[in-house]
Amino acid sequence: MPESTLIPSIDKRLGAFIEVNRRQDALSGEPPPRPTITISREFGCEAYPMAELLRQQLETRTKQSWTLMDKALLDEVAKNHNLSQQVLEKLGEKNRFLDEFLSTFSPRWKSDKDYYRLLCKQIIALAEEGNVIIVGRGAAQVTQRMKNCHHFRMFASHAFKVSSIAKRLSVDRGEAESLIEKRQKERDRFIRDFLDRDPYDLNIYHLIFNNDRNSASKVADTIADYLLKG
Repeated sequence: MPESTLIPSIDKRLGAFIEVNRRQDALSGEPPPRPTITISREFGCEAYPMAELLRQQLETRTKQSWTLMDKALLDEVAKNHNLSQQVLEKLGEKNRFLDEFLSTFSPRWKSDKDYYRLLCKQIIALAEEGNVIIVGRGAAQVTQRMKNCHHFRMFASHAFKVSSIAKRLSVDRGEAESLIEKRQKERDRFIRDFLDRDPYDLNIYHLIFNNDRNSASKVADTIADYLLKG
């Protein structure tokens, strides 16, 4: 997608998100903290179809607007911060522990440090606003201390991931296997080297799901029930 097409949609999407929440706050006075959901997954799991189903279900059941923030959107906001700065500043007014969190970043990470610090600032700001589903980007680790955040992870067998990637990207199994290995290493490196966290620490999640045995709709149903039924 051309940059000129993508960038305006970012500000429009975030602007609508802020406006809906502002109206909800105005109607309800001092609202309780809205929940935020983070979705972590092994590369090859079908997290995006599940997250979209979850968003639709939460909107139906809560009668409120929910926003899905994925890797592409968060990355573009970070890369084009000048365009989205005003929008994000409105979200980031309540960042109570941001500076403390950023000070814990691993000193081993040298390249792209400023970019990822900005990305984490945006994740925290969005998570504080609530009614948002954040897929990937280390959001579970970044927002771990935030009480309104609920964390979920998807995993799957190697065979499932290879089959899924080969089908979704229309590539052969060999290419799918290479892509899975490369992308998973990149994700693990980001969590380990930049956030200085263990990417396979399951203690940070509220629930984990085996994608082999749970369809996207089943996972979405379970997360929605967990969130709304307490």
